[in-house]
Amino acid sequence: MLDHDTIRSFIKVAECSSFSKAAELLHKTPAAISYRIKTLEDDVGTQLFLRTTRSVSLTPAGVHLLEQCRMWLSWLDSVPNELRQITDGIERQVNIVVNNLLYDEDTCAGLLSYLHQKFPFTQFQVSCQIYMGVWDNLLYGDCQMAIGATGSESLSNNIQILPLGGVEWVFVVAPIHPLAKGPEVLTEEMLRGYPAINIEDTSKNLTKRIAWLLPGQKEIKVPDLGSKLKCHLNGLGVGFLPRKLCQPYLNSGQLITKTIQNSRHPSQLSLAWNNEKDGQIVHHIVSLFKSDNPIIHGFLQNVTPGATKRHA
Repeated sequence: MLDHDTIRSFIKVAECSSFSKAAELLHKTPAAISYRIKTLEDDVGTQLFLRTTRSVSLTPAGVHLLEQCRMWLSWLDSVPNELRQITDGIERQVNIVVNNLLYDEDTCAGLLSYLHQKFPFTQFQVSCQIYMGVWDNLLYGDCQMAIGATGSESLSNNIQILPLGGVEWVFVVAPIHPLAKGPEVLTEEMLRGYPAINIEDTSKNLTKRIAWLLPGQKEIKVPDLGSKLKCHLNGLGVGFLPRKLCQPYLNSGQLITKTIQNSRHPSQLSLAWNNEKDGQIVHHIVSLFKSDNPIIHGFLQNVTPGATKRHA
């Protein structure tokens, strides 16, 4: 009913709004094209084209079938390449989760463009998660790779890791914040009266972590690192930010550093991948990190190599 030639004939008639024009482009006679389309309509039991002496147009059923035929034809054309890809050990689907601390839009777009050109028949999906949500997606989701899994040790025997370095933290307030004029070392009593700006852990199965919050202190939760930075710049609250992220604002005076009694140690982050789900593409991405390829540098702009290895 819907063989390869019939699909091509139907699509061409729909695009040309003409049996004769479609026949010319397909190097067939108008009668052959007309017969093929009439046979298709008889087989599906509904009219696909409205015919007049001057024009041919699709019925609503024909519009729907056109959408499906274009997808089928695309799939049929790609099948040989997909099969060769599977034989060569190249994944059909690669899902990557990126830690919010490392996520960079330009770097992500650049990496996806590079991978699409090198592996054109693979589907790619990238998600952004917070804290233990990265491990959660790697252990319990369908991700094969994590950029920025917390810690320097694997949480599973089937997960391999490559340490990337640590995110160094600095406690900051805006110059307009009341604590900006306080003593250099702030006590917990001084801090407790002002909101802590935090990003909520996105883990669903593993225990969630709270970055920094004092007992009895108000917490304001924001969705990502960019929002947290803006809140600090606006003087809304207090808390820690990656040193490399906020250094330009420290240099310009838009943020100032303060010392608190319990400082936050660097957060060790790693590249992690599932060795039971990996293939050529996952191994290729690992090689980009191992060789310090410039294409992945944007993911590491908040990371200091060799920083103290301690979890966030």
